[in-house]
Amino acid sequence: MIRVLFNKKGGVGKSSLTCNLAAISAAKGLKTLVIDLDTQCNASQYLLNRTNSPEPRKNSLEPQSNSLEPRINSLDQITDNMAAFYDQTITFHIRKKPTIEFVSQTAFENLDIIPSSPELDQLHTKLESRHKIYKLKEGLEQLKDHYDRIYIDTAPALNFYSLSALIAADRCLIPMDCDEFSRQAIYNMMQHLAEIKEDHNPALEIEGIIANQFMARAKVPLKIINELKSEGHKVLDSKLSSSVKMRESHQVHTPLIHLAPKHKLTLELVALWQEIEVDFLTSLQY
Repeated sequence: MIRVLFNKKGGVGKSSLTCNLAAISAAKGLKTLVIDLDTQCNASQYLLNRTNSPEPRKNSLEPQSNSLEPRINSLDQITDNMAAFYDQTITFHIRKKPTIEFVSQTAFENLDIIPSSPELDQLHTKLESRHKIYKLKEGLEQLKDHYDRIYIDTAPALNFYSLSALIAADRCLIPMDCDEFSRQAIYNMMQHLAEIKEDHNPALEIEGIIANQFMARAKVPLKIINELKSEGHKVLDSKLSSSVKMRESHQVHTPLIHLAPKHKLTLELVALWQEIEVDFLTSLQY
């Protein structure tokens, strides 16, 4: 199952949520992959640039093609990434590499990543002009037998890469910080998502809106959430508090499930993961 986190508004925690939900998925025993499509590379930095990181895992998944060798888990040493994946779609190659060869291991069991690169900015125009919008979907089809869950991080813009992700995904999560600007962004974005669903990906499900950096004692966030619900928007029950612990996890490049498993925010993230997983598994029964 492929899940994308998307919001055109910046600063709502897409990269942090992508990495932490994926890390929880992996910690629960699901083979999990993160796709970083943001040229800021925040998800890649978070999961790969660990200080004194251990050796690459010896017992990662072994794809049927046996093409996945132990990967280096330092971002500055990785050359096979999303830029390389997209580059081979617009240049002639005698042998095109399968998508699995662009995967890199992280130091965390069951968790791998295809890291991003600033070079994606340079490829953007060429990919658009050659109508390669479905290449990511085709590439991820090759990975469905290798991973139980795939999480895609996107830039805060409806550009070529985020559109590619929404076309490839089964489900979409929408993080928001609970203010008036975020609510207006939700309205605008829902229109775009409806068009993408109609024109490109009828199977795309809006999994729900995540109330991030939620302040329980403040009136405005709860008012905005209740109004969105009354208008028919799906706001997930699990809410995430603001905490300096998330910034600490960025600094040491370690998701909260590994850094502070009993912290309040970690438990909220686990509750969120359980909520969306229950919803997904229930949908398979119908």
